Amino acid sequence: MNSSDNDLQIAGDILEVQHLLQPPREHPATVAEFVGLARSIAADRSQWEHLVEYDATTRWYHRLRTGPGYEVWLLSWVPGQGSGLHDHGRSSGVLTVLEGTLTERTERGTRALGMGAQRVFAPGYVHEVVNDALEPAVSLHVYYPGLTEMPMHSACTAAPAAYDEVDAVTA
Repeated sequence: MNSSDNDLQIAGDILEVQHLLQPPREHPATVAEFVGLARSIAADRSQWEHLVEYDATTRWYHRLRTGPGYEVWLLSWVPGQGSGLHDHGRSSGVLTVLEGTLTERTERGTRALGMGAQRVFAPGYVHEVVNDALEPAVSLHVYYPGLTEMPMHSACTAAPAAYDEVDAVTA
């Protein structure tokens, strides 16, 4: 018997150890699972595309889903619309760009977020999101716990530096 046969004997057949496998959670509970939820919704346009509306007077938003301790929001941005400088109170979150390009500004700098880009943030993270492009944009926002406040802040005083990376998931 060669060593690969022994390895197979020791490891066994994964189908015979179902009791050791954890079933997928119905609702996310970790940062990685919330990122995964956002990615799966983004990938399935049938969940959100038909709901998107554009409003020239204000940012449009729609609560797409709720679960125990979290909310999922869909937002549209026409050119020139922005959030203003804010944080999300006690909520953490995942922002995912579904269509178009958004610009995120923080005291650390400015970052262009193209389609598929994600940002992960903790409570107290201060940023502004703006559609500086010439085309509309759509984004998905997962907040955990659900968003209960969005305190506004005065403008950053430091001159921001540009970021080089545009599609990184960061904490």
